[in-house]
Amino acid sequence: MDVVPVTSQTTEPTATGLPESALDGLGTRPFGVYVHVPFCATRCGYCDFNTYTAGELGSGASPRSWLDGLRRELELAARVLQAPPAAETVFVGGGTPSLLGADGLGEVLEIVRGAFGLAPGAEVTTESNPESTSPEFFAGIREAGYTRVSLGMQSAAQHVLQVLDRVHTPGRPVDAAREARAAGFEHVNLDVIYGTPGERTEDLRASLDAVLAAGVDHVSAYALIVEEGTALARRVRRGELPAPDDDVLAADYELIDATLAAAGLGWYEVSNWASSEAARCRHNLGYWQGGDWWGAGPGAHSHVGGVRWWNVKHPARYAAQLAAGESPEAGRELLTGEDRHLERIMLELRVAEGLPLSALDAAGVAEARAAAAEGLLDESALDSPGRAVLTDRGRLLADGVVRRLAG
Repeated sequence: MDVVPVTSQTTEPTATGLPESALDGLGTRPFGVYVHVPFCATRCGYCDFNTYTAGELGSGASPRSWLDGLRRELELAARVLQAPPAAETVFVGGGTPSLLGADGLGEVLEIVRGAFGLAPGAEVTTESNPESTSPEFFAGIREAGYTRVSLGMQSAAQHVLQVLDRVHTPGRPVDAAREARAAGFEHVNLDVIYGTPGERTEDLRASLDAVLAAGVDHVSAYALIVEEGTALARRVRRGELPAPDDDVLAADYELIDATLAAAGLGWYEVSNWASSEAARCRHNLGYWQGGDWWGAGPGAHSHVGGVRWWNVKHPARYAAQLAAGESPEAGRELLTGEDRHLERIMLELRVAEGLPLSALDAAGVAEARAAAAEGLLDESALDSPGRAVLTDRGRLLADGVVRRLAG
């Protein structure tokens, strides 16, 4: 899928293919489609995602040119994959997908259906900013075929939202979650960020109370990471804000886990909690459990059978290359056996079911037993059913456990 120069305009991008080794077994592993919407009304100070405001885009890109590019890319995808499986999951992320409105998101799903089809019972998720949603919006995307909504809440405290440069009012995410449920969405997620400079324990408790009041069946909670190149990183570097404190982050995580568990939301991945197995995000489980996915849109990443590639970032260049008959790929890598081994440990260890000991070499098994003796892995699970499963303490130190098991 390297970019191929062409001498004439065409509406069908050139498909340069994947190695047979990547296509081998396609359809026997989970297969999903990720669609990246690069548009945002404003830029949050902590965000380093590939997003653009209207002022940053200029006249070279628009939602219409992006949708046209998306259609061309997924038509290309169907040719590259030769006999693509139906999508078991679709996840529309960003950016702010809800800026497309219900009609735009409906068109996105029609494009996916046209390229791949949807498997029976497919999970179809869209992220949404609470401020760009309404009862009519939720009714529209439900009718279009979406089955799950993920709403960015981050915090219920106004001063915390201000540090993050979030523009929604503190109560709006709860109202939006209720509107989504009223529209027929059984599965609704709220995102929370913890560890923001200036956030107090009582602020986090208030956020968790709001989450539970919303009646959602899924919660994602992420520690704030100060990413280089963001406005937040510049403020921390200038000394205007303190960097997140590791001890505070650990205490916050324990509070989140205990509060959600008491309300019937159990952890199934280090940063994710769900009320039941049916409420888990199947699309993200595909990432964590070795699935394949096609990532469409500017800057999106894909993985099929040990080949990983990523698209050009700017929406104008993305649309222009596809319109000119070129693949939007910016680069790719063929994962080595060692790469895939390390990634399997890193990803599968994060989920509640853990990692089979059979995936480890002798040194890794020895490290797993040592980690269990230190209270980082569930000792009983090592022998039956023979899996490395993080304990509550192990979740706080998951990265270190991964390094030990990987050798």
